[in-house]
Amino acid sequence: MNTVNTLLLFIHSWLRWIILILLLVGIFNSLSKMQRPLSNVAKKMNLWLMIAAHITLLIGLYQYFFGPIGFVFFRTMGVAEVMKNPVYRFWAVEHITGMIIAIILITITRGIAKKDMEPARKNKKLLVLYIFALIIIIASIPWPGRFGDLPLFRGL
Repeated sequence: MNTVNTLLLFIHSWLRWIILILLLVGIFNSLSKMQRPLSNVAKKMNLWLMIAAHITLLIGLYQYFFGPIGFVFFRTMGVAEVMKNPVYRFWAVEHITGMIIAIILITITRGIAKKDMEPARKNKKLLVLYIFALIIIIASIPWPGRFGDLPLFRGL
């Protein structure tokens, strides 16, 4: 793998931890302050969550189309072969689809956080979207042991 792909994979991998932490903080804030308006800190954390998710998406799209795994599987093996193999299917279809859906949900939370609405209603919507995004991301991460010896923290 070339230096650019290695660096991008490192950044992509580490940003997931920032996203997971910010999602957990968002869930905690929504649960603990259900009846109160979002604080400026909570709004800024929501913004940072969206920024981290979008940067991760851009890096991931680059890796998908120009890296050694992802779309290259379709080009070299064809759709039928990729869909039969769970490892190829994960990298070519499941990972990217799950992450795009989660990032769409995170982007929607940004719009909700900025809207003027009753605090309990806003926090409930945020809570539901944060939880769905978290579940989808956890299901879409290539955890160690799932496909061999992938490290939990890339680059260490």
